[in-house]
Amino acid sequence: MTLLAVDNLTVSFPTADGIVQAVRGLSFSVEPGKTLGVVGESGSGKSVSALTMLGLNPGADISGSAVFNDRNLLTMSQRELRSIRGADIAMIFQDPLSSLHPHFRVGWQIAEAIRAHSDMDKNAALNQAVELLRLVNIPQPERRVRAYPHEMSGGMRQRVMIAMALALKPKLLIADEPTTALDATVQAQLMELLIQMQREVGMAMIVITHDLGVIASIADEVLVMYAGRASERADARTIFFSPHHPYTRGLLGSVPSATGVTGGRLVPIVGSPPSLINVPTGCGFHPRCPFAMEACIDDQPPLESIPAGADHSSACWLPPELTGVGVATDTARQRYAGTYRGPRSSKLPGVRAAASEAAVYA
Repeated sequence: MTLLAVDNLTVSFPTADGIVQAVRGLSFSVEPGKTLGVVGESGSGKSVSALTMLGLNPGADISGSAVFNDRNLLTMSQRELRSIRGADIAMIFQDPLSSLHPHFRVGWQIAEAIRAHSDMDKNAALNQAVELLRLVNIPQPERRVRAYPHEMSGGMRQRVMIAMALALKPKLLIADEPTTALDATVQAQLMELLIQMQREVGMAMIVITHDLGVIASIADEVLVMYAGRASERADARTIFFSPHHPYTRGLLGSVPSATGVTGGRLVPIVGSPPSLINVPTGCGFHPRCPFAMEACIDDQPPLESIPAGADHSSACWLPPELTGVGVATDTARQRYAGTYRGPRSSKLPGVRAAASEAAVYA
C-alpha cells in the first residue's frame, strides 16, 4: 500500500526577473516503513517539493497531486493541513535557528507541538519534552528544556528539531538535511534513532540530503533530482553500483574515498547548476554533460525504466553500453538508436576527451 503518491508535481514562483521553475513534473511514491532518499545539488528542487506538500510555499503556482492516505494534500485547506502537520506528517527543517522561535524556550515549543494534537496538560507535555531531549542525546535535558534556541549550539538545535518531529510518532517524516552541523558520532546516533523509530511505528521517511553516506546507510530507494526534475530513480544498491545517468555518476565521482587508497583526485562535475528562470532546452544537464548528444539539446528525455518494466528509471538518452547498465530505454532505442557519435567534448570547455571521460564514468 502506498502512503504518499506524488504525481506530476509542478511548482513555480513569479518574480521580477521571470518565473522560477522550481519543480517540473516530479513524480514519486513512498510506502509505509520505507525510506526514500532525495539527492541533488542546491537548487534542484528537493526542499521546495517537500515544503509544497505541506502547504508551506504561499504564493507559488502549483499543479499536480500529492495523495497522502487517499487525500490530496495540494487541495486541502490550511485548517486541514494543520491537523496533519506534526501529527501524521512531520518535518525536520534544514535551518534549525530560523525554524525555532527565538522568544520561547525549546521545551515550550516541543510541548506546544504535542498539545496542539492531543489533550495532554502543560506539565505532562513538558515532561514528555524532557524525555524527547534525552532520546536525542541532549545532555542534562531537565535543564536544557528551559533554554532558548540562541543558548544552544547548532547541533543541539538540530536535535531539538528532531525531537519535535518525533514527538507524535508521525506516519511520514520528512527530514531536510537532518545531520547538518552534527559531528560524525552524533550523526550516527541520530540515524540509528530514526531507523529504530521507523521499525517501532512503521514510519515512512523522506530524507533530503547532500550526504551520499547518509543515503547509503538509511535509504531503501533513491531519487536523484536536477533542475527541478527527477533524473534517476532506483533502489539504493543500484544507484551506488549501477547508476545510469551521467549526473548520478558525477555526484558519486565527487565523493572522497573512505579508505583513502584510490590514489586519484576527485572528479567534480564541470560547470554550475542552471538558472531555474532560464532552464536549458532538452535535458537540463546537457550543458555540463560530457556525453551530450544533439538529441539532448532538442528533446527532454522521459523518466523511463531500464529495461522496460524494471524498478530502475533514468531520464537520459545516453546509450547504456557506456554505463554498464546494458539495456536502453524503449524510447531511446526507437528514436535514437545509432545516432550516438561520441561526447561533444570539443564544444564543452574544460571537459576531458572522449576516451578519458568514458574511463571516468565506466
